[in-house]
Order: sequence, then C-alpha cells, then structure tokens
Amino acid sequence: MDKQWSLESVGTDGARVELVIPGLPCSIGRGKENDLVVANPGLSRVHAVLTRDITGQLRLVDENSTNGTFVNRQRIDGYCLLKENDIIHFASAEFRLRCRWAEQSSVLAFDEMGTMVLSPDMVLPQHFLPNEAEFDELIMGRGLSGAAQPIVDAQTRRVVAYELLGRANHPQLPKSPIELFGMARAMDREVELSLAFREFGISEFAPRLAGHTLFLNAHPKETFSEVFFANLERIRRASPRLGIVVEIHESAVTDVAQLHTLAHRLEALDIRFAYDDFGAGQARLLELADVPAHFVKFDMSLIRGLHKASPRKQKVVRDLVQMVLATGSVPLAEGVEDEDEARACVDMGFQLIQGYLTGKPVSAASL
Repeated sequence: MDKQWSLESVGTDGARVELVIPGLPCSIGRGKENDLVVANPGLSRVHAVLTRDITGQLRLVDENSTNGTFVNRQRIDGYCLLKENDIIHFASAEFRLRCRWAEQSSVLAFDEMGTMVLSPDMVLPQHFLPNEAEFDELIMGRGLSGAAQPIVDAQTRRVVAYELLGRANHPQLPKSPIELFGMARAMDREVELSLAFREFGISEFAPRLAGHTLFLNAHPKETFSEVFFANLERIRRASPRLGIVVEIHESAVTDVAQLHTLAHRLEALDIRFAYDDFGAGQARLLELADVPAHFVKFDMSLIRGLHKASPRKQKVVRDLVQMVLATGSVPLAEGVEDEDEARACVDMGFQLIQGYLTGKPVSAASL
C-alpha cells in the first residue's frame, strides 16, 4: 500500500467517481497517449501534467491548453502547487484532489476526437466546494462554538429562558451561521450542521443554565426526520430534567398531519415547541389554530419600529397577538432593541421578549 493521489469527480448520475493518478509525472488530457485520460471534449489532447515539486508537493502544469486549467476556480498561468482537497477544473471538467493509502486502479480511456472549444465565459461546475475538509472538521467538533441569548418576561424583565445559537471559530471557515448554512446547503449537509450546533450547545450551556428552559433551533430539512427525533431522545436521556423548547421554522409549518405527529412525539419526550419567525412569510394561521404551539415567536420584521408603525400595522400585530393568546400559546417578540419597542410590545399583549435590549448572545465562558 502506497500513498495514492486521485481525482474525484461526480458522474452524470450524481455518484462520486475516482480517477487514480497512476504515477508521477502524470499527463492528463483527452488523448489516449496520456497517463490519465479524461473523457471530456473540452480538454485538449494533452491538457496538463502533474509532477512532484522539489518541495514534495504536487505541481500542476498547464500545457497551453485551449480552455485552461483552474485551481479553486482561479485560472493558472503556467503552473500551481496543489494541496489535498483543492478543486481543479480542466476546462469545464471538475475534480477534487484526494490523497489516501490505496491500490492503483486502471486508467480510463477515451475515443479520439478534436478539442471542443468552449466559450470564454464558460461557467465552471460547482460539485465540490473549497474547505470541504475544514467543514468536516467543524462537524466533528473542531471550531464549533455557540452563544446563548436570554428570553425575558415582558413585564418584569426576569430571565425565563435562553435560546442556544450556533457559532463557529474555525480559522478557515466563515464565522457567520448564515454563511455556514449556505456552505452546508451547497453540499446538502444542513442537517449535519444543525445537529452539530445543537449537540455542542447542549453540552456547553445546559450545565451552566440549570433551572432555565433552553430553546433549541431545528433546520427545516430535519424537522420531521427520524434523525432529528433520535437526537432529541439522546438529549432527553442525558438531561432528564432540562426544560427544552424546540423552535420549528416557519417554512416547515406546512402540513397539519405532520405537525400533529410532531407534537405527539415531542410530548412523549416532555419537550415543548415554538413556531419560529412567525409572520416572516405566511402567517400559517390554520396550522396555528389546529396544532397550537407552546410559544409563537414573532419575527423581528414585525417588531422593528413597532412603536412608530402605522396604525394599520399596529392593529395587525395586535390582532395576531390576540389570536395566539386565544390558542393558548405564549407570544414572544424577537429583535427588541429599545425601550419604545418594548413598551409597544407590552401594550399589544406580548408576554415574552428577546433582543439586544434585554441581552445580547453571550458565550458559555461569559455565563
């Protein structure tokens, strides 16, 4: 067994295909005379060559190809030194560089044909993303972080709960959860990221917030999955007396039958739930009435500047709060930033508020 470099690609059926680099130097192109033959008409007959650099790294040399060679979506001029997980495009053929201990495999062949000249503004495929290896590290725990933001009684300002928020401090990944979930979406790995954030948050914050209820976020993709329920069961077994509220995103509140099932399964685990971002899209009034949640979190778009909003908007928000109260749910105002907004929320019947006015998200160490 030797250290083996390979080029990973995605087939037309979505399956991952691995082209083993048989040895160095290794010529890559469309022609059969190459060491590694890539069946793509955009490649030149001899498109590029892989050699070992004096530093020990792989050196990728473009052989004056017609359509260019790209590393991490930047066209190379001459040559470029490579590292594992770099994304390489030979014209529009996309690969990710892999390194592992493996046996050599046979080289794929391709029929003789002329090079197809692609347009100068060709769009490079994006089956692979930069920093996938670092994302794997994050999922496994390296660079995971979190924060907790207090939720307070609207009248007394007493802290009654905390919402756990996912964060990251991996040096090679975005800090913003929105950017991280955008990266996860491109890889269809949002559920993995959501699980990692939730488990980290519970392990770090639950021991420090004894006696407080914890609000946990759920990604819409996982809300009704068995993976999600298995995760909640593990959390409940580990913390049998912990007050838990699962936040159900507004976009997942679409099927009354599914919501009934969700409510029953959460009840069996002694876990309450909240409808999150209420009013950000559709108000989902039917689901609110048929499957009332324990809490309804009004999106900050309804709360910002509420004290100086038009009488019509204020009436709409007031009526929605009364509808929530009528179902037996607790209305919670998100994104409250100043005293005028807080007073307007109290006036309209909100029982809980959350926002920078009453507490910014803080790290576990700060608690």
